[in-house]
Parts: sequence; C-alpha cells; structure tokens
Amino acid sequence: MTARIAIGSDHAGVELKDHLVAWLREAGYEPIDHGTHGSESVDYPPVMAGVARSVVAGEADRGIVIGGSGQGEQLAANKVRGVRAALCNDLYTARLARAHNDANVLAVGARVVGTGLAEEIVERWLTTPFEGGRHTRRVEQIHDIEAEETR
Repeated sequence: MTARIAIGSDHAGVELKDHLVAWLREAGYEPIDHGTHGSESVDYPPVMAGVARSVVAGEADRGIVIGGSGQGEQLAANKVRGVRAALCNDLYTARLARAHNDANVLAVGARVVGTGLAEEIVERWLTTPFEGGRHTRRVEQIHDIEAEETR
C-alpha cells in the first residue's frame, strides 16, 4: 500500500513544496497537495489546518507543512485535535520526532533548509518508526492534556 502524504505550504514554501511533491511521487508515495500554488502572499493557517485535518480524518497517513521558518505552520497544524506536528530543520529532530513523539505532521522551514537537506529530513521522518515503550505513555499524556483542554 502506498503511503499518502498530505502537503501544504504558504507562499514562502511553495517552491520547496512543489519540489517535495515531485520527490515524494518519485519515491513511491502518493502526495496530496493542499496548495498554495503560487508566490502571492497568503495566510497560511487555513492551508496548514487542511493538511492536519486530512491526516486526522485518515485521508492521508502523514502530513508535511512548509513555510519560511516552519514555526507558524507547526503552530497552526497543532491546533487541530489529534495532530502532533514537529518542526524539524535537521536530521536529529526529524528522527526523534518520529521515534519519541510519534509526530504525524512534519513542519519544515524553506528559508532554513535547502532542497537536498529537506529531502533527507522528509526521508528520515517518513522511515523512522515510533519506538513505543516509555514514549507511548508520554504520547498518551499529551492526548490527555489535549482532551482536557478541549472540554
């Protein structure tokens, strides 16, 4: 079964998003492109929420959000209940976001990393399994906090 990857960006990340859509397809994934499709300035929160909702709804297996720094995109994605978005602009955090936090959305800063490193980050994040064990308890505690806050 081909993994479906929801992906979206703001205007600052559109070039990297377009590159990664092609790269994902070539690597055997099924990218689901939520936009943005041009370099005109856009408000990113609705795009990132669309990516996040796609993951939570099961339309995508994981999501990737891209902006200039990735900060705002991560924040917006994390407002969707059930999302664990992690900003990863290096390989170490990409690995730990999956291994320890079971992150289901990856945020990347297009003005922070180049295309080569972005490919490596995405590959590391997509191929690193969740370790479980003591980390399962911690992820469950995050879910509990989320549930308490949304009552």
